[in-house]
Amino acid sequence: MGDGSTVTCTGPGTPYTPARGMTPSPDCGHLYRSTSAGRPGAKYQGTATATWSIDWAVTGGGQAGQLTEVRQSTFTVAVGEVQVVGQ
Repeated sequence: MGDGSTVTCTGPGTPYTPARGMTPSPDCGHLYRSTSAGRPGAKYQGTATATWSIDWAVTGGGQAGQLTEVRQSTFTVAVGEVQVVGQ
């Protein structure tokens, strides 16, 4: 995530809808606890990795198999303000 933490999601996640607004994901997400001001370019730099495990079969053909596809993308995110709510 660029701040030293790692997030591992075990499911497909929750699709975004405009009604969700800025609410956090109920099943997978990350909360930055400090601004990115002291980072290079004033942004956190991270890598997102998606791993797809695929089982396939040809109907009526008797052929089947498995494959794994891994995709990675780098990202940057600027965090300009962190608010503490509560205590």
